[in-house]
Amino acid sequence: MSQNPRVSVFRKEHFNAAHRLNNPDWSDDKNERVYGKCNNYNFHGHNYDLIVRLTGEVDPETGYVFDMKVLSDVIKENVLDRFDHKNLNLDTEEFKDLNPSAENIALVIHRILREIIDPQFELQIRLYETERNYVEYPTEK
Repeated sequence: MSQNPRVSVFRKEHFNAAHRLNNPDWSDDKNERVYGKCNNYNFHGHNYDLIVRLTGEVDPETGYVFDMKVLSDVIKENVLDRFDHKNLNLDTEEFKDLNPSAENIALVIHRILREIIDPQFELQIRLYETERNYVEYPTEK
């Protein structure tokens, strides 16, 4: 294992999406009690802020951990183009049978990016559903 210092780089993106939190195995009353306004039958939307963190060693030739333009393009092509201005429940394969909570959205985004980004880089997703509410995956050790 190398002794070179590890540095984290962050890319912030934004997308808008609608969703409805609903468990089809529950009664309407239970869904309403658990999810409240988020169970609105006609859906509701969020202005999501996504922060992708990559951690790795600085390349001595480029001075980069990871080319941020490449990271931006990967996120746009694989996350934003897939989820931005979509109804997550109705317009995406990923959430046809998965409740699109912020937690599940972060897990899905991580899975998508993990398949593309070299495993030598640690990958963390931070997803803000509102200005005050966000989730992270994986969590700090």
